Amino acid sequence: MTLFHRTLILGCSSLALAGCGADEISSPGTGGNITINNPPAPTPTPTPTPTSTMVTPANGCPTISDPQGLTDDGTITGPTGEYRVCTMPSRFNASTNLPYIAGLLYRMNGRVDVGTDGGPTPDATDGASDSNVKLTIEPGAIIYASGSSFLMVNRGSSIDATGTAARPIVFTSRDNVLGLNSDSSSGQWGGIVLAGRAQVTDCIAAGATPGTTGCERQVEGAAQPALFGGATNSDSSGKMSYVQIRYSGFVLSGNNELQSLTTGGTGTGTTFDHIMSFNSSDDGVEFFGGYVNAKYLVVVGWEDDALDTDTGVQTNLQYVIAVQRAGAGDTVIEADSTNVFNDSTPRQNTQISNGTFIHRNSASNPVVRIRGGADYAIVNTVVVAESGSSCLRIDDTETTRAANAGLDDRGAPRFNSLGFDCATPFRDGSGGVSAANAETIFNAGSNNRTRVTATPYTNTLTMTFVNGANETAYPVFDPTSLSSFFNAVTYVGAVSGIADTWYEGWTCNSTTVSLGTNVGDCTSLPVY
Repeated sequence: MTLFHRTLILGCSSLALAGCGADEISSPGTGGNITINNPPAPTPTPTPTPTSTMVTPANGCPTISDPQGLTDDGTITGPTGEYRVCTMPSRFNASTNLPYIAGLLYRMNGRVDVGTDGGPTPDATDGASDSNVKLTIEPGAIIYASGSSFLMVNRGSSIDATGTAARPIVFTSRDNVLGLNSDSSSGQWGGIVLAGRAQVTDCIAAGATPGTTGCERQVEGAAQPALFGGATNSDSSGKMSYVQIRYSGFVLSGNNELQSLTTGGTGTGTTFDHIMSFNSSDDGVEFFGGYVNAKYLVVVGWEDDALDTDTGVQTNLQYVIAVQRAGAGDTVIEADSTNVFNDSTPRQNTQISNGTFIHRNSASNPVVRIRGGADYAIVNTVVVAESGSSCLRIDDTETTRAANAGLDDRGAPRFNSLGFDCATPFRDGSGGVSAANAETIFNAGSNNRTRVTATPYTNTLTMTFVNGANETAYPVFDPTSLSSFFNAVTYVGAVSGIADTWYEGWTCNSTTVSLGTNVGDCTSLPVY
């Protein structure tokens, strides 16, 4: 939930530095550093031969249905060419389509709202009416921002950002457009926030009952008001599919930061699939309350936690690749917060099937940390700690106690077909949970293995995250017993083998991990 930034300099680009919370570790990105490798002198040629066509600017900005329109802010030039800059209004007050146009970039200049907040109920009984604004973004569109700029989809409005495998939608930073970024750049703009009306806990109003329309929360990192929560669990904030979010995570103040993708109280009607978070200076994704059901999630280079879940969220995730950047980041999983709201209901219940988690940072950070009384299940997943880190830490006796329907408590974390390739599988937690307690819970599941179990697990992954022989031979757990959301599978891990290429096409590559044939390097804009 926290991070560390660098300062970027080029004309109008300047970003803030901020520290981390008491429990968390941050690492800096180096942003616009340029490394020059001197190769052997090539055979001279009179004129270099171009390898690609440079982008030329579109003639102007499209006319959109929102009466405020788009502002033509001239052009911007980077390594891939020159682009027309069309700046979004600060608020979309009418449903609007942003088309893909060659040579055109959309820009966020500060906070951009989709609609106005319709309050915690879907009618006007709370004094606010829905604006029912839908922002549609076409495949191939590129949106950039800088500083504290972020996209806020308010309650009662929605987003339809549906890219394709060949033409994902890209949200990125100004410095990415200018070609200033390296593979360790981060924290150059805010991110995307979806606010919904599903149930949340940890209410901001004193005395409010969790899970009711009186229980709302303020979006972390956002200037007020940016509220979420309610009691409409079927609520929809729209759809995001085949989307990249690069170089996000701006810090506004200590312990108050935006990240790549933040959901607050989104309902079951919201759709997420094929989402890539790259180099968020805070969390890769963070889900506060409500419901998040997502398949095909790629998180690379985060600087706090890859998957952060809190305030009563109900989450199902399948096919998750998380690869940490060396020298940056805390955990892969941070579940909930330890506070006075541990027994608020609905209790968080996060369930993950088919994950491949690669941890590369300090050995002092566990790969998986579960606390705050959260319910959690991890199945058909492999965890590799290249840095010598421990795999699992559990905090708080509320997290490990027996199931109790009255407390909406499913019991201790549930692990099945979970492989730990870590030097130290378990470590002591806080609040009375020891490494031995964590090991007992791990061993209570089926087909869980470490390097030293009777049937040991050591990874044979190729391409960093693609299953090898040991993964192929690993016994499988049926995830449909957890939820009908999950596909029945015949393998553990996120990628079954070399022929399984769901991650290709719509992603981008970096020195942290190569994701196969796709739109190119994350340091460069895709050109179609």
